[in-house]
Amino acid sequence: MSGTAPAVPHFPRPVPIEAYGQGGFRFADMSHRGSLLCLPDGIWAWPVTQAGDIDETSLARVFENAQRIDMLIVGTGRDVWQPAPVLREVLRAVRIVLDPMQTGSAITTYNILLDEGRRVAAALIAV
Repeated sequence: MSGTAPAVPHFPRPVPIEAYGQGGFRFADMSHRGSLLCLPDGIWAWPVTQAGDIDETSLARVFENAQRIDMLIVGTGRDVWQPAPVLREVLRAVRIVLDPMQTGSAITTYNILLDEGRRVAAALIAV
């Protein structure tokens, strides 16, 4: 991981991701270079660049929002990632289901669930 996450979200509420690629994302008529955390309290820069960096520390904001999240979709770039069993366990302890997939599929799934009004969050590694 490199850098630290900002204290202020890039956007103050959850919105669909409009596009991705070239190392970033488009949402709410804005663009962001790098990875994102899409949470109930906003869209945040996420300093993770590879699936191996995903752990309790990198997901601290998810845990802070746990009471408002039922499912965490993790977009792992182009790679397929199997999270450590301990990570699944700590998320399950706060009643969050973890669903890892490639970033493109994660965006599609996140947008659909968000549109349905579901309690969803996404951690998306830029490709």
